[in-house]
Amino acid sequence: MNILQINSSSRPDASHSSRLAGAIAERVAAAHGTTKLTVRDLGRQPLSELDEPALQALFTPAEQRTAEQAARVAIDDALIAEIQAADVLVLGVPMYNFGVPAQLKNWIDAVARARVTFTYTDKGAVGLLTGKKVYVALTRGGQYRNTPADTQVPYLKTVLAFLGMTDVQFVYAEGLAMGPQAEQDALASAHAQIDELGIGEPALA
Repeated sequence: MNILQINSSSRPDASHSSRLAGAIAERVAAAHGTTKLTVRDLGRQPLSELDEPALQALFTPAEQRTAEQAARVAIDDALIAEIQAADVLVLGVPMYNFGVPAQLKNWIDAVARARVTFTYTDKGAVGLLTGKKVYVALTRGGQYRNTPADTQVPYLKTVLAFLGMTDVQFVYAEGLAMGPQAEQDALASAHAQIDELGIGEPALA
């Protein structure tokens, strides 16, 4: 069992989303015994954006790449290898200005590669990262669940499904900026939701 935990908060030392993602990953690891946990903290090790030089490197045949281009592609190759090897993916995702953090978007841009993690067919796009379980720990300052302002869940469902991952469960911690009691209640609710995920049941074996 390989678990890949992706933390995307800009505050790696004080991140509720990272802590909740860690709690989920620990629960999965405990349920399955022998596991390998890989934690990639995008706040501590941010990725470069998908700019023109990166695109030029990706679209240049491997044998024709410069050393600089090869090094740039190798970064994305390593990220893709991590997610390909994972049986379970755990994302820690705070809400920044109604969207996902730029760090997470850069990671998605890095691992979404045609003919590697998805492919196009005569019937449309087909994701190649299949057979994986995904948990997403969402943290928000306000209350946005099941409202039009929650753009994160539709986006993440869409992009994960595009890559072949459709078995996704969300944990919400909302109202974190609405006072100490609201923060405490939000975190207690999130941990209760983790208890209800069914981690360790036969369907996850």
